[in-house]
Amino acid sequence: MPTSDWYSQIIKPTWSPPAWLFGPVWSFLYILIAASFGTVFYKTITGSLSWLVALPFVLNLVFNFAFTPLQFGLKSNILASIDIILILGTLIWAIIAIYPHLRWVAYLQIPYLLWVSFATILQLTITYLNK
Repeated sequence: MPTSDWYSQIIKPTWSPPAWLFGPVWSFLYILIAASFGTVFYKTITGSLSWLVALPFVLNLVFNFAFTPLQFGLKSNILASIDIILILGTLIWAIIAIYPHLRWVAYLQIPYLLWVSFATILQLTITYLNK
């Protein structure tokens, strides 16, 4: 069964956003992520920031990029739920770690934090409904 068929057939809550919304939201968020994470990585490589400050940003990207293969490739709601909790946790860690150094980067994460918080609740609900 193709991935889109699989996802369209699983049980989702009534408050789940329409599928077409995810593309524009993530496109916007990836612009913010590229600018802010890119700054963190640049400053880390040039020695302006410690690698410990950059670590949650690196982990967040790893977990973020793992979500689609877990959810849609493996079609595993449980693994996707674990992964999105890790995305949320590393994002909170990243915001806390960067705030003393680059406050604008921390503030730029607010839309990402809001979306990931919503997406975490959505994913956990989908996992529960399809157990």
